[in-house]
Amino acid sequence: MTFHRRHLLQGALTLGALQAFPGLSQAQARKLVVATFQGSWEEAHRDAWVPAFRASAPGSDMVLDAILSVDQISKITAARANPPIDVMLMDPGPALVALGQDLAEPYPVAQSAHYKDLITDAQEPMGPANFIQCVGMIYNPEKVKSPPTSWADIWKPEYKGRVGITNLNSTLGTGFLVEISRMRGGSEANVDAGFKALEELKPNLGAVAANPGALATLYQQEQVDIGPGNFNAIQILKSRGVPVEFAAPKEGAIGFKTTIHIVKNTPVKELAFKLIEATLSPEVQTKLMDSPYLIIPTNSKVKMTGEIAKVLAKDTDEIKRKLVFQDWKTINQNRQAWIERFNREIRV
Repeated sequence: MTFHRRHLLQGALTLGALQAFPGLSQAQARKLVVATFQGSWEEAHRDAWVPAFRASAPGSDMVLDAILSVDQISKITAARANPPIDVMLMDPGPALVALGQDLAEPYPVAQSAHYKDLITDAQEPMGPANFIQCVGMIYNPEKVKSPPTSWADIWKPEYKGRVGITNLNSTLGTGFLVEISRMRGGSEANVDAGFKALEELKPNLGAVAANPGALATLYQQEQVDIGPGNFNAIQILKSRGVPVEFAAPKEGAIGFKTTIHIVKNTPVKELAFKLIEATLSPEVQTKLMDSPYLIIPTNSKVKMTGEIAKVLAKDTDEIKRKLVFQDWKTINQNRQAWIERFNREIRV
């Protein structure tokens, strides 16, 4: 049997805590491991989720693991009996895979104080949606004088070597491929038009980032000036004086729900539930909706204000009307093949 160093260390720390405090249960002694996404997501969740969890579970603590959804699945699958992550944060495509592989516990809806207050589309019994992501155009207004109005704008010759995208391991990258395919007559089931468009984009590509967090860093370093990106991913950069703006393309910005799940076989199921409850609360969602994070809430008790109301929508009904929600069940059927093709043909 192989023991990973992380599991041995974690076990030793837990044993030490139990010996030092005999009245402490194993669940209380063990830190809750919660998946988040890289970049501004991790910073936002550290600021909002961690203190809310500590307040809801005195004497307990948590650690954030910044990792893409697809990598969470691989990590948990490799150690199902003793999962290294207790709470998964999933984009829609990977969520279908994770649930199909039986990696999550049903959410204790009957015990939840906030589930009933979520918008209907967020009430997922295997893991509720605790926020909505929006993907449109990011650009540097000091270099891009006319704000982009269409996905097609990034093929303009003046952006040679200045376009930034992400690879297809990220939902951002795959969602962008699907949208440019649809723009050229394709669909979720047929992205050949999208790959042809990416081939034509090569002269303009300045970088292909590993994830949305790495893409945001490229804007901060002024290595790229325009491309697809998450609405909220640039907000912390803006608050720090980095010249970036968001524009919704006329074809429609991409929207997708992000769900949160209790990992099956976690020894700290109760703590996982408390963390998720905290993320669903109007207090935490309001904090994340405000500057500098500007994350779209799913709790109906949270009133949309500020930059979200100004740029995106005044309420969740308008969000649903304005954003394009893709068919991830269809996308998942071919996504791995697309990733491999992208890595062969497009990745620079």
